[in-house]
Amino acid sequence: MVAAGLWALAAASTLFLGSLLALAVRVPRRIVGTVLGFGAGALLSAVAYDLTEEALSSGGGPLVAVGLAVGALTYFAGNRLVRRIGGAMRPARGTTTANTNGPAIVLGALLDGVPESIVLGATLLGGGSVSVAFFAAVAVSNLPEAFSGTVDLREGGFRPRSIIGLWVAVVVSSSVAAAVGYAVLGGMSGPIVAVVQAFAAGAILTMLADTMIPEAYETGGDVVGLLTVIGFAAAAFLAYFS
Repeated sequence: MVAAGLWALAAASTLFLGSLLALAVRVPRRIVGTVLGFGAGALLSAVAYDLTEEALSSGGGPLVAVGLAVGALTYFAGNRLVRRIGGAMRPARGTTTANTNGPAIVLGALLDGVPESIVLGATLLGGGSVSVAFFAAVAVSNLPEAFSGTVDLREGGFRPRSIIGLWVAVVVSSSVAAAVGYAVLGGMSGPIVAVVQAFAAGAILTMLADTMIPEAYETGGDVVGLLTVIGFAAAAFLAYFS
């Protein structure tokens, strides 16, 4: 359980690093968008090879489709709640508008990070090793998420201390979610774990289509398509050799 929490903490720590980078230097939005595209491709690969394929091979059967649908609906409903709390549409994964408040930012980041962290911890079940490909995909995608969100928070009038505090809260919550998820899933049967994996896959895939990929293309331009494929290939390569 401790190991699961530490691995999730390490993956989520790039949120903190991204926020520090945004407060220290000014990186062009176009560069942030291209990194988002690479991260989106890596996450797509992780959904395909580390979540959905694993769920099917673990005996999930038809329930995998149910898990995917429920995960997608949960993210969809949660994202709408974020918009209501913030008083404006959440334009992208980890980004905000000037009138979006702190609770909406935290909730939006948690909607992305908690399923990822739980699944990352679940890869350690049965004495297995952490999925290097999934870990890398989460860590890479977190960096531009926090960077872009921090820039918008700063422009919205948030103080640096408050911004860092928000991201630290998300990082810690992700770590705790991974540890708790590992403890709970440790006593579950294979099909139940498979449904949880499918649930996370559905939530992450919905996030990618709804927020991360559109934001990457809008800020990074048409080169994002190529970088998305490169990110997918890199994560698939890691999955093959891990």
